[in-house]
Amino acid sequence: MRQLVVASFVAVSLLLPSGRIRAAESLVEGLKKACNKELTSFCKGVQPGEGRILACLYAFQDRLSGKCEYAIYDAATQLEQAATALKFAASECKDDLLKYCGKVEVGHGRVKACLDKNEKSLSQKCKEALQQTGLKS
Repeated sequence: MRQLVVASFVAVSLLLPSGRIRAAESLVEGLKKACNKELTSFCKGVQPGEGRILACLYAFQDRLSGKCEYAIYDAATQLEQAATALKFAASECKDDLLKYCGKVEVGHGRVKACLDKNEKSLSQKCKEALQQTGLKS
């Protein structure tokens, strides 16, 4: 369970700057719905942010419903898949990222915007990686 929580933090930090906010929000809403009983009883007074809710659920992991456990597992799996796709795209676009976006501050979609701005100059392997991972439609 602890590994799933840590993986979730890492993946969310990668997803949010990449413009996949809606997907992350959907996962969060799914967790809220599936873990509603646990959130309202065990984690009622916990202030959201900085992983405190997940830490609370982790503290009560022996008392989570099957539905909540599955939702956490499913979200972590989806986030891990998305992080793998982002890692692949970053690897394939490494030279382009350094050449065109090396001075761009990471976060809030700025690197993705830089790649979009320089789309015509990107290498073929970078363009294909962005297409394959769904980062470019």
